[in-house]
Amino acid sequence: MKLKNDELITIKGGNSSLSASMINSISKLLDTIMDVGRSLGTAIRRIYSDELC
Repeated sequence: MKLKNDELITIKGGNSSLSASMINSISKLLDTIMDVGRSLGTAIRRIYSDELC
């Protein structure tokens, strides 16, 4: 089936919403940020309480 130029102009594609892979990437980024925050918080707490190895 061949489309005419007028029909081709009216075609709209793609989706402006987030894809599953984008949501997964954002989730992994937030997990990484949380892990870094926990590690930093633990390090600060251990320094101030003099419980270094």
